[in-house]
Amino acid sequence: MTLVIQRVMRASVHVEGELHAAIGPGLLVLAAIERDDDEATVDAAADKVAHLRCFAADPGRDDRMDRSVLDTGGEILMVSQFTLAGSIRKGRRPSFDAAAQPGRARELCDQFVEALRRLGVRVATGQFGAMMQVELINDGPVTFIHRQEPGA
Repeated sequence: MTLVIQRVMRASVHVEGELHAAIGPGLLVLAAIERDDDEATVDAAADKVAHLRCFAADPGRDDRMDRSVLDTGGEILMVSQFTLAGSIRKGRRPSFDAAAQPGRARELCDQFVEALRRLGVRVATGQFGAMMQVELINDGPVTFIHRQEPGA
């Protein structure tokens, strides 16, 4: 599972020109489910994201990253993005051989969202499989790329 995690002041996703979901301060998480991912993989990734200390301890006074989205009461906008599973190592056309099949990917994306919610995070989502327009105001900017290995 590959994640791009961005600390945001706000973020939103539109589908077919209509607002689908929006959050205030928190995290925008772009997630790709890969072929070998399973329930344990997405549960571990949810735990990592929910507890990731990427917010200032005391904004303006102590900017050390010492608080999680749970600590701040922030939200998460989770958007599935299978292209993160793509490889551009060879040639000029991306290969998506590592991406999970759509049915399995949808199942595990839903489980990822539910795992975040069970941990106490408010989560909004994009629309699986849709063409989406994602807007964000990156706070910092702070962006992390995380690869959650199956079985880790």
